[in-house]
Amino acid sequence: MQRRSLFLRTFAGAIAGSLASAATVAAAAEAGQSALPASALKEFVPSAEKPLLLNFNENSLGMAASAKEAVAKSMGEAFRYPDAVRSGVIADIAKHFGLASENVSLGNGSSEVIQAVIEAQVHKAQKVGKKVQLLEPVPTFGVAAAYAEALGIPVKDVVLKKDTLSIDVAALKAAAAAFDGVSIVYFCNPNNPTGIITPATEINAWIEEAARTNAPVFFLMDEAYAEFVSDPAFVSAVELVKKGLKNLVVSRTFSKLYALAGLRLGYGLAEKSVAADVNNFESIDNTNVAAAVAASATLRDENYLKLSLEAVNLSRKIVVEAFEELGIAYLPSQANFIFHKVKGAEGEYTKAMAAEHVMVGRPFPPFVEWNRLTLGTPGEMKAFVKVLKKLHKQGLA
Repeated sequence: MQRRSLFLRTFAGAIAGSLASAATVAAAAEAGQSALPASALKEFVPSAEKPLLLNFNENSLGMAASAKEAVAKSMGEAFRYPDAVRSGVIADIAKHFGLASENVSLGNGSSEVIQAVIEAQVHKAQKVGKKVQLLEPVPTFGVAAAYAEALGIPVKDVVLKKDTLSIDVAALKAAAAAFDGVSIVYFCNPNNPTGIITPATEINAWIEEAARTNAPVFFLMDEAYAEFVSDPAFVSAVELVKKGLKNLVVSRTFSKLYALAGLRLGYGLAEKSVAADVNNFESIDNTNVAAAVAASATLRDENYLKLSLEAVNLSRKIVVEAFEELGIAYLPSQANFIFHKVKGAEGEYTKAMAAEHVMVGRPFPPFVEWNRLTLGTPGEMKAFVKVLKKLHKQGLA
């Protein structure tokens, strides 16, 4: 089997373990053994008043009951500044990863962490008269490039490999080596919008090599979807933070698996001095009380986190089975979304879905013949599949 076929069509081999887990979940659900609420399993009915939102990689399962309770209880003290609860969630995050509180930097969503990392590294380089560039794979999550451009920093895009849509690490390395200055490498793993991982043998090995040779390269590792990964080839860059490497920051978020997107809380993990530099470029008291207590509660809620993964795995199975049935090419996702092929003119599929009250991802140039689909609840994905089959008959999927 050709590598392209392996990546684009089935999960066999690449994420067999994930599918097996999803199959187990599905069987349990059919047998009435699933702990998922009936509301998550019941087929959703999209309408103009209540469209099906599958375009922002949110967690449609909703906040954990423990998080809601924590928020409600916190309101009695919400007139106070958030120092205590902010310190508390920092300590909880540090404990979760086996780090110290000094290794953690909080952000108003992981996007603020990304902004602060770029500003800190640009300031550090310019202070000693060095040029700076931002390197990024394309397509990817675009905020790093936006922040760099706002600072007047050039952005060098490296297009994904055409055969597999994986990140071209060799090309990124070459671009860094060719630059006469400091390169900030923004690296989303698993990548958004493709949902596939870059193995540790490629990216983590480069980070360690750069640290060992004191290369002028700093890595901003965006692991917003790391909690969904089942592929053993992925090793979180947090392990490099634990080794004391000073050439990286790992950003994570409570918006995805933890279902707190609207409360805005993300964090960076780094060597203590690096984390301190990041903190210098973040706003004071940037964490609200509700977000902090909700994050701490969810982080400790093992049952909810298992349930959240269960929902995503079952939703993935529902969608993958439909893709296989219809012969639609897709990438083997390690996130809570799937990148899949569509037909028709650019944007036509998205518009056709919207006409059915289903909101799906925007185009991601240069791969405009693909679409990113958020995995909502199993009930939501049943509704999506119905519309997908309708559009397939129309030649748009």
